[in-house]
Amino acid sequence: MTQSQLITSVLVANRGEIARRVFATCRRMGLGTVAVYSDADAESPHVAEADAAVRLPGNTPAETYLRADLILAAAQAAGADAVHPGYGFLSENAEFARAVQAAGLVWIGPPVTAIEEMGSKVAAKKMMDAAGVPVLAELDPGEVTEGQLPVLIKASAGGGGRGMRVVRTLAELPEQLAGARREAESAFGDPTVFCERYLETGRHIEVQVMADSHGTIWAVGERECSIQRRHQKVVEEAPSPLVEHIDAARSGDSHQPHLVGSAAGAQGHVPYGPAESTPTGEADSGADGGAPAVGGDGHRAVAGTPADGGMRDRLYAAARQAAGAIGYTGAGTVEFLADESGEFFFLEMNTRLQVEHPVTECTTGLDLVQLQLEIAQGAQLPAQAPRMRGHSIEVRLYAEDPAQDWQPQSGTVQCIEIPSVATEFDLLERPGLRLDSGVADGSVVSVHYDPMLAKVISYGRTRDEAARLLAGALQRARIHGLVTNRDLLVRVLRHPAFLAGDTDTAFFATHGLGTLSEPLVSPDDEKLSIVAAAFAESAANRARATVVAGVPSGWRNLPSQSQRKSYESRTSGPHEVDYRFTRTGVTVAGFAGLELISATPDQVILAVPGADGPVRRQFAVARYDDLVCVDSALGPVTVRRLPRFTDPADQVATGSLLAPMPGSVIRLGAEVGSTVSAGQPILWLEAMKMEHTIAAPADGVLSAVDVEVGQQVDVGAVLAVVDPAAENHEQPGNQE
Repeated sequence: MTQSQLITSVLVANRGEIARRVFATCRRMGLGTVAVYSDADAESPHVAEADAAVRLPGNTPAETYLRADLILAAAQAAGADAVHPGYGFLSENAEFARAVQAAGLVWIGPPVTAIEEMGSKVAAKKMMDAAGVPVLAELDPGEVTEGQLPVLIKASAGGGGRGMRVVRTLAELPEQLAGARREAESAFGDPTVFCERYLETGRHIEVQVMADSHGTIWAVGERECSIQRRHQKVVEEAPSPLVEHIDAARSGDSHQPHLVGSAAGAQGHVPYGPAESTPTGEADSGADGGAPAVGGDGHRAVAGTPADGGMRDRLYAAARQAAGAIGYTGAGTVEFLADESGEFFFLEMNTRLQVEHPVTECTTGLDLVQLQLEIAQGAQLPAQAPRMRGHSIEVRLYAEDPAQDWQPQSGTVQCIEIPSVATEFDLLERPGLRLDSGVADGSVVSVHYDPMLAKVISYGRTRDEAARLLAGALQRARIHGLVTNRDLLVRVLRHPAFLAGDTDTAFFATHGLGTLSEPLVSPDDEKLSIVAAAFAESAANRARATVVAGVPSGWRNLPSQSQRKSYESRTSGPHEVDYRFTRTGVTVAGFAGLELISATPDQVILAVPGADGPVRRQFAVARYDDLVCVDSALGPVTVRRLPRFTDPADQVATGSLLAPMPGSVIRLGAEVGSTVSAGQPILWLEAMKMEHTIAAPADGVLSAVDVEVGQQVDVGAVLAVVDPAAENHEQPGNQE
């Protein structure tokens, strides 16, 4: 790149949160912005925020965001002179990068040759092995032996958990290979997969690199992303608790192995304050004149590197070596799998911005997107990267149900409010919260894309402070309309093992996904919240009344039967609230001494009796048709209002398998009339770029299949029926 290739308008070849993130930096730099959008994304926030937006006809990634020709035509139509690929989709597609440059546009990314060399994980591992970087040996899927199990199937052309499968028996290998190839083809347009030895536990550590075209390569800082589901990161943080622990022990602070991110951290980790770049190459000192903060160093002067090298130094050296070996420029991430001793193996290099880049921004004071844009125009980095300060944690808020095998959700986001957010898509200069969201109130989560709603990021002086800030905000957040992983995230952030820095890739298996997925609210507090919902509904009914609106619902001059409202909780089942207004107040069955202080359609205040006297509790109540959401300091509660009478047409046959989400039927696993076992796959749906198995709920006979391959189904549609009694119809003694 040369200085003559100045950028004035940037098209982001992506959607949602990452498009908004890039647009935010572009606006701060005075650059124009261009969005592209599928039909499903026409009303998305990223479209509304752009200076110009161009439609990509269709809905699926293959029809839209994977169509390089349409994206280039959009750039030309809108007058963009640069393309930022975001992450996912075409971000690591060398042919797309080459086409962007051939069209005379600035490619905001690494050289095409670097993408090609790192784009194939198979070739990348061989190159790193030859360069002396430790790697896990690649296995040919067709030659895997019993002794090499378990193995991990991975997509060669992309990441994010797409196309990744753990295989524990040779018998399941062919089917898992086929499924992984389908997912890889759908997500990246390339079905190539490979295998490597699967380590049951490990620590996922990655190093952010930034390189210019003048020979400077920064290792900006490391991140730890060990807590994952389906091989996709859920919680990310900087710096790494493992690296802090290893280097602290090495420097003689092993008596405090878990003061991760505190002032006792390794190598003089300065606990707080925005980092500053040190162009002179001198290490930045702490505010108290102490040791330099841990973190980045450049390919040129590397200040303060111990001669024998700790884990952080070895990681940085390996990352710079990987970037230097391929002539890298721009932002990239070198990922490693480490063990508890500090040994690590190269996994892959992502030649793009990472989803979790905000934690590096918070701990270094760098705007990584701005650096990408400046480097693409020929800018030169200072010799020395800034050091990390404090601690930052990011969680990915997904529309999914962890308790149901991470089942993704789709539908309307009725409300999303994260309290105490200091900034969106920008740097944090003091302890607080940042929000990078792809949705707003009223946004629709489609079945065609990843169900991530937002990234919520905290920055604190210590790791404990960052975790506390984030957990508190998530618990108080108002998130209505869809089931999310919010409760699980809060439980993780408050778990003793997490706070001690004991996180690895088996965190959910070790500590019990079922326990971590439990609602934040206790059973008793859930019942109290449902009582509040009933009073709010009663207030709403009176507000709509045309006569005597000031009289409480169900009030009688003489004692009469109670008012009753019925609700159903997704986790605890049906609830009935029996209450009666009297001359002296209100009585609620099962809640002796409960006092109603006030009730409006959207807020209820109750005085709850206790051993030391009543305690006032305030509940915010929102209704969306039959969906009722109650938020309080006790925790969020969501229920559905049950009708007084059930329509027979709404009932389904016993044993019916209902579509858990909208999607496309891609395979059938059994024929009508066949005997099936509990857990046996009946069919497969494709939704949100992943395959989802629909299994038999019990032993029985498959009495009906109501769909066919290729059919689109809506959530709640009857897919098939397994009749538990049918298998006995022909048995002796059962003849009619």
